[in-house]
Amino acid sequence: MDLAFAITAFASIFAIMNPVGNIPVFVAITEGYTPELKRKVRNKVCIVAGGILVVFALFGNYIFDLYGITIPAFKIAGGALLFSIAFTMTKGQLTKAKMTDEEEKEATEKEEVGVVPLGIPLFAGPGAITTVMIYVSYALDSPEPTTNFLFIFLGILATVVISFILLKYADPLFNRMGKSGTMAFTRIMGLLLAAMAVEFILSGTFEAVSHYWGI
Repeated sequence: MDLAFAITAFASIFAIMNPVGNIPVFVAITEGYTPELKRKVRNKVCIVAGGILVVFALFGNYIFDLYGITIPAFKIAGGALLFSIAFTMTKGQLTKAKMTDEEEKEATEKEEVGVVPLGIPLFAGPGAITTVMIYVSYALDSPEPTTNFLFIFLGILATVVISFILLKYADPLFNRMGKSGTMAFTRIMGLLLAAMAVEFILSGTFEAVSHYWGI
Protein backbone atom coordinates (compact mmCIF):
# COMPACT_ATOMS: atom_id res chain seq x y z
CA MET A 1 0.00 0.00 0.00
CA ASP A 2 1.60 3.24 -1.19
CA LEU A 3 0.53 5.77 1.43
CA ALA A 4 2.97 8.33 0.02
CA PHE A 5 1.11 8.20 -3.29
CA ALA A 6 -2.24 8.59 -1.51
CA ILE A 7 -1.08 11.62 0.48
CA THR A 8 0.57 13.27 -2.53
CA ALA A 9 -2.48 12.70 -4.76
CA PHE A 10 -4.82 14.17 -2.15
CA ALA A 11 -2.53 17.14 -1.50
CA SER A 12 -2.28 17.89 -5.22
CA ILE A 13 -6.03 17.66 -5.84
CA PHE A 14 -6.77 19.77 -2.77
CA ALA A 15 -4.18 22.37 -3.76
CA ILE A 16 -5.47 22.82 -7.30
CA MET A 17 -9.16 22.86 -6.30
CA ASN A 18 -8.21 25.29 -3.50
CA PRO A 19 -11.57 25.33 -1.65
CA VAL A 20 -10.29 27.77 0.99
CA GLY A 21 -9.12 30.24 -1.62
CA ASN A 22 -12.45 29.92 -3.43
CA ILE A 23 -14.48 30.93 -0.36
CA PRO A 24 -14.45 34.69 -1.22
CA VAL A 25 -15.77 33.92 -4.72
CA PHE A 26 -18.58 31.76 -3.33
CA VAL A 27 -19.49 34.43 -0.77
CA ALA A 28 -19.46 37.19 -3.40
CA ILE A 29 -21.52 35.29 -5.98
CA THR A 30 -24.11 34.07 -3.47
CA GLU A 31 -24.44 37.39 -1.66
CA GLY A 32 -28.10 38.03 -0.87
CA TYR A 33 -29.10 34.40 -1.45
CA THR A 34 -31.43 32.72 1.03
CA PRO A 35 -29.93 29.90 3.15
CA GLU A 36 -31.95 27.35 1.15
CA LEU A 37 -30.68 28.70 -2.16
CA LYS A 38 -27.11 28.72 -0.89
CA ARG A 39 -27.55 25.07 0.12
CA LYS A 40 -28.69 24.17 -3.41
CA VAL A 41 -25.76 26.03 -4.95
CA ARG A 42 -23.32 24.36 -2.56
CA ASN A 43 -24.68 20.91 -3.41
CA LYS A 44 -24.39 21.58 -7.13
CA VAL A 45 -20.81 22.79 -6.79
CA CYS A 46 -19.72 19.60 -5.04
CA ILE A 47 -21.69 17.21 -7.27
CA VAL A 48 -20.54 18.84 -10.51
CA ALA A 49 -16.89 19.23 -9.48
CA GLY A 50 -16.63 15.70 -8.09
CA GLY A 51 -18.50 14.20 -11.05
CA ILE A 52 -16.27 15.90 -13.64
CA LEU A 53 -13.07 14.70 -11.97
CA VAL A 54 -14.37 11.14 -11.60
CA VAL A 55 -15.42 11.02 -15.26
CA PHE A 56 -11.96 12.10 -16.43
CA ALA A 57 -10.29 9.68 -14.03
CA LEU A 58 -12.33 6.81 -15.51
CA PHE A 59 -12.41 7.72 -19.19
CA GLY A 60 -9.55 10.17 -19.70
CA ASN A 61 -7.23 7.47 -21.06
CA TYR A 62 -9.76 6.59 -23.77
CA ILE A 63 -9.72 10.24 -24.81
CA PHE A 64 -5.91 10.03 -24.99
CA ASP A 65 -6.10 6.97 -27.23
CA LEU A 66 -8.69 8.62 -29.46
CA TYR A 67 -6.51 11.66 -30.11
CA GLY A 68 -3.16 9.85 -29.98
CA ILE A 69 -1.89 11.75 -26.93
CA THR A 70 0.98 10.14 -25.03
CA ILE A 71 1.31 10.21 -21.25
CA PRO A 72 4.74 11.95 -21.28
CA ALA A 73 3.39 14.69 -23.56
CA PHE A 74 0.38 15.17 -21.30
CA LYS A 75 2.59 15.33 -18.22
CA ILE A 76 4.76 18.05 -19.77
CA ALA A 77 1.78 20.06 -21.06
CA GLY A 78 -0.17 19.51 -17.85
CA GLY A 79 2.81 20.49 -15.73
CA ALA A 80 3.22 23.70 -17.72
CA LEU A 81 -0.47 24.50 -17.25
CA LEU A 82 -0.32 23.75 -13.54
CA PHE A 83 2.78 25.91 -13.14
CA SER A 84 1.00 28.79 -14.86
CA ILE A 85 -1.95 28.40 -12.50
CA ALA A 86 0.38 28.04 -9.50
CA PHE A 87 2.30 31.19 -10.46
CA THR A 88 -0.95 33.16 -10.50
CA MET A 89 -1.99 31.64 -7.15
CA THR A 90 1.31 32.68 -5.53
CA LYS A 91 0.28 36.27 -6.26
CA GLY A 92 -2.99 35.66 -4.40
CA GLN A 93 -5.09 35.93 -7.53
CA LEU A 94 -7.75 33.77 -9.17
CA THR A 95 -6.33 32.32 -12.36
CA LYS A 96 -8.05 33.07 -15.66
CA ALA A 97 -7.67 29.37 -16.51
CA LYS A 98 -10.22 28.66 -13.82
CA MET A 99 -12.78 31.42 -14.33
CA THR A 100 -12.97 34.19 -16.89
CA ASP A 101 -14.63 37.56 -16.35
CA GLU A 102 -17.13 36.71 -19.09
CA GLU A 103 -18.15 33.46 -17.38
CA GLU A 104 -18.62 35.33 -14.10
CA LYS A 105 -20.88 37.88 -15.80
CA GLU A 106 -22.95 35.11 -17.40
CA ALA A 107 -23.76 33.66 -13.96
CA THR A 108 -27.15 35.34 -13.78
CA GLU A 109 -29.29 32.34 -12.91
CA LYS A 110 -29.00 32.11 -9.14
CA GLU A 111 -29.02 28.37 -8.63
CA GLU A 112 -27.11 27.57 -11.81
CA VAL A 113 -23.99 29.37 -10.57
CA GLY A 114 -23.32 26.11 -8.75
CA VAL A 115 -22.63 24.57 -12.16
CA VAL A 116 -20.98 27.54 -13.94
CA PRO A 117 -18.79 29.28 -12.89
CA LEU A 118 -18.41 27.69 -9.43
CA GLY A 119 -18.51 23.94 -10.21
CA ILE A 120 -16.85 24.43 -13.60
CA PRO A 121 -14.30 25.90 -14.03
CA LEU A 122 -13.61 27.35 -10.55
CA PHE A 123 -13.39 24.03 -8.65
CA ALA A 124 -13.07 21.47 -11.45
CA GLY A 125 -11.12 23.48 -14.00
CA PRO A 126 -8.39 22.47 -16.46
CA GLY A 127 -5.82 22.34 -13.68
CA ALA A 128 -7.84 19.93 -11.52
CA ILE A 129 -8.62 17.70 -14.51
CA THR A 130 -4.95 17.69 -15.52
CA THR A 131 -3.86 16.80 -11.99
CA VAL A 132 -6.25 13.85 -11.78
CA MET A 133 -5.24 12.57 -15.21
CA ILE A 134 -1.53 12.71 -14.41
CA TYR A 135 -2.01 10.78 -11.18
CA VAL A 136 -4.10 8.21 -13.05
CA SER A 137 -1.15 7.67 -15.38
CA TYR A 138 1.12 7.22 -12.35
CA ALA A 139 -1.34 4.73 -10.85
CA LEU A 140 -1.54 2.66 -14.04
CA ASP A 141 2.26 2.40 -14.20
CA SER A 142 2.65 1.51 -10.52
CA PRO A 143 3.05 -2.01 -9.04
CA GLU A 144 -0.39 -1.65 -7.39
CA PRO A 145 -2.55 0.12 -9.99
CA THR A 146 -5.90 -0.85 -8.47
CA THR A 147 -4.96 0.37 -4.99
CA ASN A 148 -3.45 3.61 -6.23
CA PHE A 149 -6.42 4.17 -8.54
CA LEU A 150 -8.64 3.87 -5.46
CA PHE A 151 -6.47 6.39 -3.64
CA ILE A 152 -7.16 8.93 -6.41
CA PHE A 153 -10.90 8.51 -5.98
CA LEU A 154 -10.53 8.82 -2.21
CA GLY A 155 -8.51 12.01 -2.76
CA ILE A 156 -11.27 13.43 -4.94
CA LEU A 157 -13.93 12.40 -2.41
CA ALA A 158 -12.00 13.85 0.54
CA THR A 159 -11.47 17.15 -1.27
CA VAL A 160 -15.14 17.37 -2.26
CA VAL A 161 -16.26 16.63 1.32
CA ILE A 162 -13.90 19.28 2.72
CA SER A 163 -15.12 21.72 0.06
CA PHE A 164 -18.73 21.02 1.06
CA ILE A 165 -17.97 21.73 4.73
CA LEU A 166 -16.03 24.91 3.93
CA LEU A 167 -18.79 26.19 1.64
CA LYS A 168 -21.40 25.40 4.26
CA TYR A 169 -19.62 27.71 6.68
CA ALA A 170 -18.28 30.08 4.01
CA ASP A 171 -19.82 33.25 5.43
CA PRO A 172 -18.47 32.93 9.01
CA LEU A 173 -15.11 31.63 7.72
CA PHE A 174 -14.76 34.57 5.36
CA ASN A 175 -15.62 36.99 8.15
CA ARG A 176 -12.90 35.45 10.32
CA MET A 177 -10.20 34.99 7.69
CA GLY A 178 -10.95 38.05 5.63
CA LYS A 179 -9.66 38.58 2.13
CA SER A 180 -6.03 38.75 3.27
CA GLY A 181 -6.29 35.38 5.04
CA THR A 182 -7.71 33.57 2.04
CA MET A 183 -5.13 35.21 -0.24
CA ALA A 184 -2.34 34.01 2.06
CA PHE A 185 -3.67 30.44 1.92
CA THR A 186 -3.94 30.66 -1.87
CA ARG A 187 -0.27 31.71 -2.06
CA ILE A 188 0.79 28.72 0.05
CA MET A 189 -1.23 26.33 -2.11
CA GLY A 190 0.25 27.94 -5.21
CA LEU A 191 3.80 27.33 -4.01
CA LEU A 192 3.00 23.69 -3.27
CA LEU A 193 1.37 23.29 -6.67
CA ALA A 194 4.34 24.90 -8.45
CA ALA A 195 6.70 22.31 -6.97
CA MET A 196 4.39 19.50 -8.09
CA ALA A 197 4.14 21.03 -11.58
CA VAL A 198 7.94 21.02 -11.92
CA GLU A 199 7.97 17.37 -10.86
CA PHE A 200 5.39 16.56 -13.55
CA ILE A 201 7.46 18.32 -16.24
CA LEU A 202 10.70 16.61 -15.21
CA SER A 203 9.02 13.20 -15.08
CA GLY A 204 7.35 13.68 -18.47
CA THR A 205 10.59 14.90 -20.06
CA PHE A 206 12.55 11.93 -18.72
CA GLU A 207 9.91 9.48 -19.98
CA ALA A 208 9.78 11.17 -23.41
CA VAL A 209 13.56 11.06 -23.79
CA SER A 210 13.64 7.41 -22.71
CA HIS A 211 10.83 6.51 -25.12
CA TYR A 212 11.99 8.33 -28.25
CA TRP A 213 15.76 8.14 -27.88
CA GLY A 214 16.15 5.06 -25.66
CA ILE A 215 18.40 6.88 -23.20
